[in-house]
Order: sequence, then C-alpha cells, then structure tokens
Amino acid sequence: MSYCVNPSCAQPKNPNNVTVCQSCGSELRLNKRYQPLGILGKGGFGATFGAADVALPGNPICVVKQLRPSTDDPQVYKMAKELFEREAATLEKVGNHPQVPRLLDFFEQNKEFYLVQEYIKGYNLHQEVKKNGPFTEAGVKQFLTELLPILQYIHSQKVIHRDIKPANLIRAQKDRKLVLIDFGAVKNQVNSMVANNAQSAFTAFAVGTAGFAPPEQMAMRPVYASDIYAVGVTCVYLLTAKTPKDIGCDPETGEIAWEPYVDISDSLAKVLTNMLEVSVKHRYKSAEQVLDAMAMAPYEQGMEDSMTTMITGFKTSSSSSNPNSSVSAGLISTSPSTRSRGNTVSSVSTKLNQPISTGVNDRGGGGGGGAAPGSVYNIAHGGTSTRRRGRGKGTYSDAAQTNKKKKKWREKTLLEAYNKGRRDFAHQELDELNLSKAFLPGISFYDSKLSHINLQGAELCRADLGRTDLTQAVMKNANLNEAYLGYANLNGADLRGASLCGANLTYANLQGANLCGVDLNGARITEAQLSVAKTNWRTVMPTGKRGFW
Repeated sequence: MSYCVNPSCAQPKNPNNVTVCQSCGSELRLNKRYQPLGILGKGGFGATFGAADVALPGNPICVVKQLRPSTDDPQVYKMAKELFEREAATLEKVGNHPQVPRLLDFFEQNKEFYLVQEYIKGYNLHQEVKKNGPFTEAGVKQFLTELLPILQYIHSQKVIHRDIKPANLIRAQKDRKLVLIDFGAVKNQVNSMVANNAQSAFTAFAVGTAGFAPPEQMAMRPVYASDIYAVGVTCVYLLTAKTPKDIGCDPETGEIAWEPYVDISDSLAKVLTNMLEVSVKHRYKSAEQVLDAMAMAPYEQGMEDSMTTMITGFKTSSSSSNPNSSVSAGLISTSPSTRSRGNTVSSVSTKLNQPISTGVNDRGGGGGGGAAPGSVYNIAHGGTSTRRRGRGKGTYSDAAQTNKKKKKWREKTLLEAYNKGRRDFAHQELDELNLSKAFLPGISFYDSKLSHINLQGAELCRADLGRTDLTQAVMKNANLNEAYLGYANLNGADLRGASLCGANLTYANLQGANLCGVDLNGARITEAQLSVAKTNWRTVMPTGKRGFW
C-alpha cells in the first residue's frame, strides 16, 4: 500500500503499484525515493509516516517526519524552515549515539519539510504501561540508569531535548534498549526569531508537552535542568500510569501532587522530589547529579539504618542503668513504611537535647536531607561530631576530633566494633589487615589506607570505599555489589572473581588491577578505566556482555 501525505486528501490509501494518488493527484514518492506506507502520528504542524526507501536494496523501512506550515504567512514559513533546519542539524549532531535515531536524509518539497530517520521497531513507554501496567520501583530505577546516560550525551552536545515523555522513549525490539526520539522541540540558539503572531502559531510545537515541561520552559527559557524535570514526570507516569493532568497539583506550590499515588522507598522519593522541584534553582542541574544521588542512596540508607541500630543499643544501655532516663522513654520510633525524610535524626537530637549534624552529601549537588555515607554518628561512642564530606574532601566539624590520635585497629577489634553497630571507619590506617571472608555490608572505609589488605571473599555490598587506598589489595571473590569506589586507588589490586554489580567506580584508578572474571554488570565505569586494567573473556562488562564492552 502507498499512503498519500497530502493532509487534505480524502482517500490517502493507494495501491502499491501507483506513483500518483488516485484521489487527489499528489505525487506519492517523496524526493523520488521514499514511499509512505502509513501514518504513525500527527499533530497541528505535521505528521510522521512509516516509509520504504525504494532506492536501497530490500526497501528498508524508515521514518519520515513532515513539518508543514499551517498558513501562507511568510513569517510562519520562515520559522517553520528554521525549526526544520535546526532539528536536522541537531539530529546530525547527536545521531551518532546508539540510542538516538540516525538522520538519513532531509529535504524540502512543495513548501513542506521532511526529515528521514532510522526506524526503531518496538513499543514506546506509554504503550508499555498501557499494556503491562505501572513499573515497579526497581523498574523505574533501571529506567533512570538507562536514560540518564543518554541525556548526559545529549547535553554534552549543547542540546536541550525539551520534549522527554513516555511516548518519545521507545524500547527497541532488537536489544531492549531505550531510544530517545523526536528532537523537534530542541532548544534554539535564539528564541525570539520572528514576530509574535508567528511565535504563537508554533508555541505548542516549540515548547514541548504540557505537564511534562517545567515552568521555565513554558516561559521559553529552557535550561538543561528542564529535561531533568521532564524525566521526573515520566518516572511518576511509569509508577502510576497517570499523567500530570490526572494527578493534579498543589494549588499553593504548583508542584505535582504525586506522592499519595506511589509506594516507594524514601531514597527514590527524595531523588524524584528534587527532580520535580518547580524552582529550577533547587532542582538537579544535570543528569550526572541524578545518577550520583541514586548511587549514594544505598549508603545513606545504610548509615540511617546503622544509626538506628546504634541509638537502639544506646537506649537499651541507658534503660538498664537508669530506668527513669528520658532517653529510655521512646528515644526513637521507626516504621519501614513511613517516609520520615530525616525526622529520625531530628527526633534523636531532640531526645538527647544536643545537636546532631546530619552531614551534607554535595556529591551531585542537590537532593539534600540525607546523611553522607560514612558520617560519624558517635552517639553510641560518646560523641556527637559529624564528618561533613563533599566531592573529594573529608573534614570534621569538630576540630578536636580531627586532631585526635587515630585508633590502631587490628582484625579482632575492628570486627568486634562492627558487630556492636559501628559502621564508620573513615580516615583510618588499616594497611595489611587480614579480613578474609569478613561480613561487613554497608561499612565505610572512606579515605582510609587499605593497601595490601586481605579482603578475599569478604561481604562488602553497599560499602563506602570512596577515595580509599586499595593498592595491591587482595579482593578475590569479594561481594562489592553497589559499593562506592569513586576516586579509589586500586592500583595492582586483585579482584579476580569479585562481584561489582551496580558499583560506582567513577574516577577510580584501575592501573594494573586484575578484573579477570569480575562481574561489572550495571557498574559505573568507563572504557578508558578498563583499558588499563586486566580483563578476560569471563569479565562481565557494564552492558552485561562478557569479554567486551
């Protein structure tokens, strides 16, 4: 079947063997090579068609996007042409990414503009939710880890997409990877191109989709963080199967009132809340910041759980020594289903009648409220100072704590302290200790010296090993799933057979590290880092493939 692209045609369907529409007389083949087969979608300013490229062997399927001015006004025509040329230039610029459709051709015909793109076979996320129902929390986290690196790439090319939504995200049938489509609303270098009448004629096309676009974008002042907001709204849709219009907003703040519709962890709720900030000033500024916040969430939760354990122990101790102590009377109350957002810490501070600093995680700039991994909750050990850690630096708020002589740790004393509830072993000298097969999930060795340490077969899931010196460390068969190893020095470390699924190795030094047989599925690591390490065919790369990236 051939399909006529003339919007005024009464009978656009035609037999396959004709070149001119039998109803309106319009030429069917576009640019003498693209034969439209059917319409994929349409709007006020154009339509999208599936087409066969008859000039190539096998007549491969492609996507033809038509942009047509809705009036003969020369100003509107000029703007339509600039929009067309802008999208073509953008697609040519960003189309080298495997998760962005390639631009195959673009041309003008009969004062209408056409873009020809690679055809991505699969379902978009809107269709996926309609068919299978809302995503789970794990599904949304996986979605973010897939989409945000694409967004990093788009933004690195100085492009703001401006129309991220479920319908513009396709799950490719061939490899199940997400593909970001429709760059028709990308940010222009100059917003005020034409007169007001022409501007208003294309406002809907240029601004994006209502509900998914943040206020600054609707006001024609988009920034990179505008795409972050749209991703946040998309997450809400995936969790609820409801659009912003279905959910409504808070009449006082203008924020989407999404929280009553979801049942998710506090850590993911915190990330989404920051992504959906109406004020761009308080929103994540980049995809990298969102990824960093997600990567830090397990450690923050681990520290909160650890603090709860320590406080509970302190409460029990206080109760036994002084039945009338105010600390023993309801020091802390927690509920797994309640998203307290830091209320635990404030409650402890109130009951103990002394200030507790929660620490600020400024790795990723935003999303505050969570304690930084490795923060020193010394309540159970007789202190209240808290380490405040940012990107690359670790300091203590109490100067006396900084100058305090470091404890000399041995294997036995460290394990005893851990089993009693201590999780923070930051800034310690732990060289050459033998912690083989030790059970230490969620421990913090941040900025500690662990050279030549033996951690073979150790349980270190969600551990904080940021900026740790692990030179020549033995970590064979260790479980480092979701561990943070940002900026760590793993020069010459032996990690054969270790599991680092979902681990964060941002800027870690892997010179000479042995990663043979290591599982890096979902890990944050670059090809450049792996190029200086030892790998083999049994190494599972972040993509899930063995032996190669």
